[in-house]
Amino acid sequence: MMEKKDANRTRFVGVRFTPEEYKKMGERWKATRCRKLSDFIRRQVFNKPVTTVYRNQSLDDFMYEIIRLRGELNAVGNNFNQKVKKLHTLKEIPEFRYWNLSAQHEQKLLMDKVEELAKHFRKFSEKWLQ
Repeated sequence: MMEKKDANRTRFVGVRFTPEEYKKMGERWKATRCRKLSDFIRRQVFNKPVTTVYRNQSLDDFMYEIIRLRGELNAVGNNFNQKVKKLHTLKEIPEFRYWNLSAQHEQKLLMDKVEELAKHFRKFSEKWLQ
């Protein structure tokens, strides 16, 4: 019967780096799919393949902007829905006028955010379709 190979690592090796060396190594490590620095170093020492990750900064910036706009759009949309619900429950004319003006303001904010979102989509499309 064949014995199982011991997969536990029992030997420790300590290595000292200058701050610049450590920074450079950290940057290279973060550009890979290795979850642990020790795994990255082990793969480098034994010449094993390391999968690097390419991040498209403009796409990351676009996604950040879209996430921000989505949050703002949700907030304005929620406010608008609350105003409309309140309008349906009003019975007196002065109260109705106040809430109507308020709802119109919220609607304008909502439309501004939608237009801003459309502008970002157009900008992104133009950039990627060149």
